Amino acid sequence: MSDRHSRQSFLGADSEEILRDLQGGVVGLGGGGSHIVQQLAHIGIGTLIVADPDHVEDSNLNRLIGATATDVEDGTLKTLVAERLARAINPKISVTAVSDRWQEGHMHLRGCQCIFGCVDSWSEREQLERFARRFLIPYIDIGMDVHDLGDREFTISGQVFLSMPGQPCMRCAGILTDDLLAEEARRYGAAGGKPQVIWPNGILASAAVGLFMQLFTPWHSSHQGFAYLEYDGDNQVLQPSPLAEIIRKKTCDHFISDEVGDPLFEDNP
Repeated sequence: MSDRHSRQSFLGADSEEILRDLQGGVVGLGGGGSHIVQQLAHIGIGTLIVADPDHVEDSNLNRLIGATATDVEDGTLKTLVAERLARAINPKISVTAVSDRWQEGHMHLRGCQCIFGCVDSWSEREQLERFARRFLIPYIDIGMDVHDLGDREFTISGQVFLSMPGQPCMRCAGILTDDLLAEEARRYGAAGGKPQVIWPNGILASAAVGLFMQLFTPWHSSHQGFAYLEYDGDNQVLQPSPLAEIIRKKTCDHFISDEVGDPLFEDNP
């Protein structure tokens, strides 16, 4: 094992080679996604596919890891910030940037061993999970929200969900529902940007990378192929959802096991 990764040798004697051979996708490069890119570069992943159509704006600087005031002035693409950040940490990493909707670069994502979803909308989450299920790719979704309680008081919550082929999905957990999707569609364009701050993004992103490491390195035996974590930002607690054990015992009926391959994008390339 190289000196660079000697401090993480507990992950397994072959962990450096395992990680170098992995390809991970990060969709959405704002607060959560930028944390994940940084951490994956540090732990030694060999290939990254990063996808986001947006440019850096001033409102991103409170949470977008690697972005600078100069990037705001230059209108730098978030994908270029991510690539710059990853290469600064590990010059040998291979980075493919999809500076468009991820659906336009879905061919790059098909080769991933894991996809991280760090998107704002429920519809994007559903599309990503469906894509990952169709191509039998583990999908790790993170999301946070700030709720107005009135009288200038707010509460922060969030979740991390590992969606594996053959395991419970986000609909099983109630994270995605038809009502949520319908309400989002009804309010499309009217809601504006959601409140975001850096520390919940960092907590959720770190947990997501931890799940990724449990999937691919032999450092811990407790992983069971499914995870649903809930974040209480008021008390700084991240723990398994009370629903996790109930959901784990159920068979997912939202995805059919033989629905795999290209048909997902035949009508919407």
